[in-house]
Amino acid sequence: MIEIKNLSKNFGGIKAVNDVSLEIKKGSITGLIGPNGAGKTTLFNIIAGFYFPDKGNITLEGEEISGLRSDQLFDKGVLRTFQIAHEFENLTVRENLMMVPPKQTGEKILNTWLSPKKIKAEEQIVFEKASSVMKFLNLFHLENDKAGSLSGGQKKLLELGRTMMVDAKLVLLDEVGAGVNKTLLKKIAESIRQLNKDYGYTFFMIEHDIEFISALCDPVIVMTDGKVLTEDSAENIKNDDRVIEAYLGN
Repeated sequence: MIEIKNLSKNFGGIKAVNDVSLEIKKGSITGLIGPNGAGKTTLFNIIAGFYFPDKGNITLEGEEISGLRSDQLFDKGVLRTFQIAHEFENLTVRENLMMVPPKQTGEKILNTWLSPKKIKAEEQIVFEKASSVMKFLNLFHLENDKAGSLSGGQKKLLELGRTMMVDAKLVLLDEVGAGVNKTLLKKIAESIRQLNKDYGYTFFMIEHDIEFISALCDPVIVMTDGKVLTEDSAENIKNDDRVIEAYLGN
Protein backbone atom coordinates (compact mmCIF):
# COMPACT_ATOMS: atom_id res chain seq x y z
CA MET A 1 0.00 0.00 0.00
CA ILE A 2 2.70 2.46 1.07
CA GLU A 3 6.40 2.33 0.25
CA ILE A 4 8.78 4.82 1.85
CA LYS A 5 12.37 5.15 0.65
CA ASN A 6 15.17 7.15 2.29
CA LEU A 7 12.81 9.69 3.86
CA SER A 8 14.38 12.54 5.84
CA LYS A 9 13.08 15.65 7.57
CA ASN A 10 15.23 18.15 9.47
CA PHE A 11 14.17 20.97 11.78
CA GLY A 12 17.20 23.22 12.04
CA GLY A 13 19.97 20.91 13.14
CA ILE A 14 17.61 18.22 14.43
CA LYS A 15 17.13 15.15 12.22
CA ALA A 16 13.55 14.28 13.18
CA VAL A 17 13.32 11.62 10.46
CA ASN A 18 16.64 10.29 9.26
CA ASP A 19 16.81 8.18 6.09
CA VAL A 20 13.75 6.05 6.89
CA SER A 21 12.67 3.25 4.57
CA LEU A 22 9.70 0.97 5.26
CA GLU A 23 6.62 -0.62 3.70
CA ILE A 24 2.99 -0.82 4.81
CA LYS A 25 1.36 -3.89 3.33
CA LYS A 26 -2.14 -3.63 1.94
CA GLY A 27 -4.72 -5.04 4.34
CA SER A 28 -2.38 -4.93 7.33
CA ILE A 29 -2.59 -3.29 10.75
CA THR A 30 0.97 -2.07 11.22
CA GLY A 31 2.13 -0.65 14.54
CA LEU A 32 4.71 2.08 15.07
CA ILE A 33 6.31 2.42 18.49
CA GLY A 34 9.31 4.16 19.98
CA PRO A 35 10.30 6.48 22.82
CA ASN A 36 9.25 10.13 22.85
CA GLY A 37 11.23 12.10 20.27
CA ALA A 38 11.82 9.06 18.08
CA GLY A 39 10.28 10.77 15.03
CA LYS A 40 6.99 8.84 14.87
CA THR A 41 4.61 11.79 14.65
CA THR A 42 6.89 13.63 12.21
CA LEU A 43 6.85 10.56 9.98
CA PHE A 44 3.04 10.49 10.17
CA ASN A 45 2.86 14.19 9.37
CA ILE A 46 4.99 13.67 6.26
CA ILE A 47 2.90 10.73 5.03
CA ALA A 48 -0.30 12.71 5.68
CA GLY A 49 0.92 15.81 3.82
CA PHE A 50 1.32 18.15 6.79
CA TYR A 51 5.10 18.34 6.25
CA PHE A 52 7.04 17.97 3.02
CA PRO A 53 10.12 15.72 3.17
CA ASP A 54 13.60 17.15 2.70
CA LYS A 55 14.53 14.06 0.72
CA GLY A 56 13.22 10.62 -0.12
CA ASN A 57 9.90 9.58 -1.60
CA ILE A 58 6.59 7.96 -0.73
CA THR A 59 4.41 5.91 -3.08
CA LEU A 60 0.79 4.85 -2.59
CA GLU A 61 0.04 1.69 -4.57
CA GLY A 62 2.89 2.62 -6.89
CA GLU A 63 1.85 6.28 -7.31
CA GLU A 64 4.24 8.99 -6.13
CA ILE A 65 2.58 11.04 -3.38
CA SER A 66 5.60 12.81 -1.85
CA GLY A 67 4.83 16.49 -1.38
CA LEU A 68 1.07 16.24 -1.87
CA ARG A 69 -1.05 18.30 0.52
CA SER A 70 -3.32 16.63 3.05
CA ASP A 71 -6.46 17.58 1.08
CA GLN A 72 -5.01 15.99 -2.07
CA LEU A 73 -4.17 12.85 -0.10
CA PHE A 74 -7.70 12.82 1.34
CA ASP A 75 -9.03 12.53 -2.21
CA LYS A 76 -6.73 9.52 -2.70
CA GLY A 77 -8.01 7.78 0.42
CA VAL A 78 -5.22 8.63 2.88
CA LEU A 79 -6.75 9.83 6.17
CA ARG A 80 -5.44 10.38 9.67
CA THR A 81 -6.68 10.80 13.21
CA PHE A 82 -4.92 12.76 15.94
CA GLN A 83 -3.64 12.03 19.43
CA ILE A 84 -5.84 14.89 20.63
CA ALA A 85 -9.17 14.57 18.83
CA HIS A 86 -9.94 17.32 16.30
CA GLU A 87 -13.73 17.26 16.44
CA PHE A 88 -15.92 20.23 15.51
CA GLU A 89 -17.06 20.72 19.08
CA ASN A 90 -20.12 22.89 18.40
CA LEU A 91 -21.54 20.52 15.79
CA THR A 92 -23.47 17.39 16.72
CA VAL A 93 -22.05 13.91 16.32
CA ARG A 94 -24.17 13.40 13.20
CA GLU A 95 -23.11 16.76 11.73
CA ASN A 96 -19.44 15.93 12.32
CA LEU A 97 -19.92 12.83 10.19
CA MET A 98 -22.13 14.36 7.50
CA MET A 99 -19.69 17.14 6.68
CA VAL A 100 -16.90 14.71 5.74
CA PRO A 101 -17.81 13.54 2.21
CA PRO A 102 -16.21 16.01 -0.26
CA LYS A 103 -17.73 17.96 -3.13
CA GLN A 104 -21.28 17.98 -1.79
CA THR A 105 -23.58 20.06 -3.98
CA GLY A 106 -24.93 21.97 -0.98
CA GLU A 107 -21.49 23.38 -0.17
CA LYS A 108 -22.12 26.19 -2.69
CA ILE A 109 -24.81 28.67 -1.69
CA LEU A 110 -25.92 29.24 -5.29
CA ASN A 111 -26.83 25.57 -5.58
CA THR A 112 -29.38 25.91 -2.79
CA TRP A 113 -31.49 27.85 -5.32
CA LEU A 114 -30.44 26.03 -8.49
CA SER A 115 -30.36 22.40 -7.34
CA PRO A 116 -32.47 21.93 -4.20
CA LYS A 117 -33.68 18.45 -5.19
CA LYS A 118 -30.15 17.24 -5.90
CA ILE A 119 -28.97 18.61 -2.55
CA LYS A 120 -31.82 16.90 -0.72
CA ALA A 121 -31.11 13.57 -2.42
CA GLU A 122 -27.38 13.78 -1.63
CA GLU A 123 -28.03 14.75 1.98
CA GLN A 124 -30.34 11.77 2.43
CA ILE A 125 -27.59 9.41 1.23
CA VAL A 126 -25.04 11.03 3.57
CA PHE A 127 -27.59 11.00 6.42
CA GLU A 128 -28.12 7.25 6.02
CA LYS A 129 -24.36 6.66 5.80
CA ALA A 130 -23.85 8.59 9.03
CA SER A 131 -26.56 6.52 10.71
CA SER A 132 -24.84 3.32 9.63
CA VAL A 133 -21.48 4.55 10.96
CA MET A 134 -22.93 5.61 14.32
CA LYS A 135 -24.62 2.24 14.76
CA PHE A 136 -21.37 0.45 13.89
CA LEU A 137 -19.46 2.44 16.52
CA ASN A 138 -22.25 2.43 19.14
CA LEU A 139 -22.60 6.22 18.93
CA PHE A 140 -26.17 6.41 17.62
CA HIS A 141 -27.60 7.35 21.03
CA LEU A 142 -25.34 10.43 20.94
CA GLU A 143 -26.27 11.59 17.43
CA ASN A 144 -27.69 14.95 18.57
CA ASP A 145 -25.09 15.64 21.27
CA LYS A 146 -22.48 18.30 20.64
CA ALA A 147 -19.19 16.62 19.82
CA GLY A 148 -17.38 18.80 22.34
CA SER A 149 -19.39 17.19 25.16
CA LEU A 150 -18.20 13.64 24.40
CA SER A 151 -15.70 11.76 26.52
CA GLY A 152 -12.14 11.31 25.25
CA GLY A 153 -12.86 7.76 24.10
CA GLN A 154 -16.07 8.75 22.34
CA LYS A 155 -14.21 11.50 20.50
CA LYS A 156 -11.66 8.92 19.31
CA LEU A 157 -14.54 6.74 18.05
CA LEU A 158 -16.00 9.77 16.27
CA GLU A 159 -12.65 10.43 14.55
CA LEU A 160 -12.60 6.80 13.45
CA GLY A 161 -16.17 7.23 12.23
CA ARG A 162 -15.20 10.19 10.07
CA THR A 163 -12.74 7.98 8.20
CA MET A 164 -15.68 5.64 7.49
CA MET A 165 -17.66 8.36 5.71
CA VAL A 166 -15.40 8.10 2.64
CA ASP A 167 -13.59 5.26 0.89
CA ALA A 168 -10.41 5.18 2.94
CA LYS A 169 -7.43 3.19 1.67
CA LEU A 170 -4.97 3.98 4.43
CA VAL A 171 -5.84 5.31 7.89
CA LEU A 172 -3.08 6.75 10.07
CA LEU A 173 -4.02 6.43 13.74
CA ASP A 174 -2.01 8.65 16.10
CA GLU A 175 -2.29 7.21 19.63
CA VAL A 176 -5.94 6.30 19.27
CA GLY A 177 -5.85 4.76 22.74
CA ALA A 178 -4.39 7.77 24.58
CA GLY A 179 -6.58 8.86 27.49
CA VAL A 180 -9.26 6.27 26.73
CA ASN A 181 -10.77 4.07 29.43
CA LYS A 182 -10.46 0.29 29.10
CA THR A 183 -14.09 -0.27 28.08
CA LEU A 184 -13.98 2.17 25.18
CA LEU A 185 -10.47 1.05 24.26
CA LYS A 186 -11.85 -2.45 23.77
CA LYS A 187 -14.59 -1.05 21.51
CA ILE A 188 -12.04 0.93 19.49
CA ALA A 189 -9.91 -2.20 19.06
CA GLU A 190 -12.93 -4.23 17.94
CA SER A 191 -13.89 -1.53 15.44
CA ILE A 192 -10.37 -1.32 13.98
CA ARG A 193 -10.20 -5.11 13.69
CA GLN A 194 -13.60 -5.30 12.00
CA LEU A 195 -12.84 -2.44 9.59
CA ASN A 196 -9.64 -4.22 8.65
CA LYS A 197 -11.18 -7.67 8.26
CA ASP A 198 -14.59 -6.88 6.76
CA TYR A 199 -13.95 -3.62 4.90
CA GLY A 200 -10.33 -4.01 3.85
CA TYR A 201 -8.99 -0.95 5.68
CA THR A 202 -5.21 -0.70 5.96
CA PHE A 203 -4.09 0.85 9.25
CA PHE A 204 -0.76 2.34 10.33
CA MET A 205 -0.87 3.27 13.99
CA ILE A 206 1.32 4.98 16.57
CA GLU A 207 0.70 3.68 20.06
CA HIS A 208 2.51 3.53 23.41
CA ASP A 209 0.26 0.86 24.94
CA ILE A 210 2.24 -2.25 24.02
CA GLU A 211 -0.61 -4.60 24.97
CA PHE A 212 -2.99 -2.68 22.69
CA ILE A 213 -0.42 -2.86 19.90
CA SER A 214 0.18 -6.58 20.55
CA ALA A 215 -3.54 -7.36 20.29
CA LEU A 216 -3.95 -5.60 16.94
CA CYS A 217 -0.73 -5.17 15.01
CA ASP A 218 1.43 -7.37 12.84
CA PRO A 219 4.08 -6.27 12.10
CA VAL A 220 5.35 -3.68 14.57
CA ILE A 221 7.98 -1.12 13.52
CA VAL A 222 10.24 0.46 16.14
CA MET A 223 11.75 3.91 15.66
CA THR A 224 14.42 5.64 17.72
CA ASP A 225 16.46 8.79 17.06
CA GLY A 226 14.63 9.37 13.77
CA LYS A 227 15.52 5.93 12.36
CA VAL A 228 13.92 2.52 12.06
CA LEU A 229 15.48 0.31 14.72
CA THR A 230 13.71 -2.93 13.81
CA GLU A 231 10.53 -4.51 12.45
CA ASP A 232 9.06 -7.77 13.74
CA SER A 233 6.06 -9.41 15.38
CA ALA A 234 4.79 -7.79 18.59
CA GLU A 235 5.91 -10.77 20.64
CA ASN A 236 9.47 -10.62 19.33
CA ILE A 237 9.56 -6.85 19.72
CA LYS A 238 8.67 -7.10 23.41
CA ASN A 239 11.64 -9.42 23.98
CA ASP A 240 14.16 -7.49 21.87
CA ASP A 241 16.97 -6.13 24.04
CA ARG A 242 17.50 -3.21 21.64
CA VAL A 243 13.87 -2.14 22.03
CA ILE A 244 14.00 -2.49 25.81
CA GLU A 245 17.15 -0.35 25.91
CA ALA A 246 15.60 2.29 23.61
CA TYR A 247 12.70 2.67 26.04
CA LEU A 248 14.40 2.14 29.38
CA GLY A 249 18.12 2.72 28.82
CA ASN A 250 20.80 0.41 30.11
